[in-house]
Amino acid sequence: MDYIKIQFSNNFDELGSRIEKTIEDMFRSMNPVFSFSECTWKPQMDIYEIPEEIIIIAEIAGVNKENLGIKINSKAVKIYGYRTELPHVENIKYRLAEIRYDKFERTLFLPAPIDTDKVTASYINGFLQIKLAKLPIDKTRKMPITEE
Repeated sequence: MDYIKIQFSNNFDELGSRIEKTIEDMFRSMNPVFSFSECTWKPQMDIYEIPEEIIIIAEIAGVNKENLGIKINSKAVKIYGYRTELPHVENIKYRLAEIRYDKFERTLFLPAPIDTDKVTASYINGFLQIKLAKLPIDKTRKMPITEE
């Protein structure tokens, strides 16, 4: 059975400061090749929640499970990896080239704290699905007041 690498952590690298991200987005709009990070593409993702869990679905077709990693803490999930380029054909003339290759990375900040002991991940037909169990909401209880 193949496994997807999942790494649990209390803290992991941020994508960069908000100012750096804003500058990067501004320059990328003028030149799509411009980037501060070494990642060349960001996969499209959906994140939604149901009462007991948060579910993330990432579209990463063409990425081998061996080139895929996930880092998780109670507040965020980082999905990263590498998609290898198809072999080059001599005398090829591209008419359209939209598929991105090389390194990718996405960090998603979660809408609720999760239980890092209850995480599952599956990869089927080019989609990575991560299920994250939410931590139970703190329940209040009535405390009796005693006389001393």
